[in-house]
Amino acid sequence: MTVRRRWNTLRAQFTLVVFLLAFIPNAALTLSAGRSLGLFGGAVPLALWLLLVAVLSAAVGWILSATMLRPLLRLESELESATFDAQAPAGAHSDDPSEIVALRQAFSQLLRGLHTEQQRRGAFMATLVHDLKTPLIATGHLIRTLAHRPLPELERHALGDHLLTENQRLLGLVQQMADAHRYEREDVHLNRAPTDLNALMERVAARLQSQAELRGIRLTVAPQGHWDAEVDAAVLERALANLTDNALRYARRQVTLRAGPAGLSVLDDGPGLASSIESLAQPFNAQPVEIAGQHYTAGTAGLGLYIVRRVAEAHGGSLLYTREADQTVMTLHLPSAVPSAAPHTPSPSEHIPPEVHP
Repeated sequence: MTVRRRWNTLRAQFTLVVFLLAFIPNAALTLSAGRSLGLFGGAVPLALWLLLVAVLSAAVGWILSATMLRPLLRLESELESATFDAQAPAGAHSDDPSEIVALRQAFSQLLRGLHTEQQRRGAFMATLVHDLKTPLIATGHLIRTLAHRPLPELERHALGDHLLTENQRLLGLVQQMADAHRYEREDVHLNRAPTDLNALMERVAARLQSQAELRGIRLTVAPQGHWDAEVDAAVLERALANLTDNALRYARRQVTLRAGPAGLSVLDDGPGLASSIESLAQPFNAQPVEIAGQHYTAGTAGLGLYIVRRVAEAHGGSLLYTREADQTVMTLHLPSAVPSAAPHTPSPSEHIPPEVHP
């Protein structure tokens, strides 16, 4: 510790205050009494007496500061030596004043939050590695099959389509990671323009239709009229795709995209959310959850919900969760959504047979 830092401490300042409060009155009384009563025989004895008073005043100040600041110095020592126990009760030391107890509580809460965040990020990274390995392994098998086995033309095309699907899945995960990392560090930058929300829903449904069919899920679009909004179409489309992908993870038979006065909603017949939307819509949440007696692996779903929440907030809205007729309803609320006079043309996804099997 440098000299400058040593004297720029709270203890040094406390000692200086006590020294001044003790020395100045004593010096004034000594000088006054010395002149009037002639107690000192000259300047040297007077100077020695004042020096003794100064030393005693400084010593008293140093001792008092150590006594008064002992709880704070102990807390500083525990933090510097990494022996601070965030799980210990805040009043573990009987001589801690209420201010130090409050400070310990704040540090404990901060450290527990950091520990929880580290655990969440560790679990998320493990899940992400697994989610990235799955399409990479599948892609490797498909490439080896295409390279080393003679295949009929139809089978070769089917393998090529499967390869493209796995590649799109991998790119989607990477895009989610990039979006979540960017949105965690900075604001979402938007290029707003008048956008047809119905057409945007149609594009998302068309993109995820094959994924829904593979899972045996009926994916439909059911707009409540025709709606426009002043939004960033590209950013909003990615957010709606993330919300729909999450719904396909948990739906049993049906997922519906709906545009209305509240904005864009995704409905599914899954079990609903086990926790609040605030706790689930986090960028690094991969903890497994239990819903209606069934265990679900969150995987990278937290990324999708976090991206949707940040995009909704950037548009002046929010991400809302409700239950409606035994359905989970996730709404990307858009205050700028307004009805359009354009007629709605039914999409192919609205005429999908009642049940699709993979």
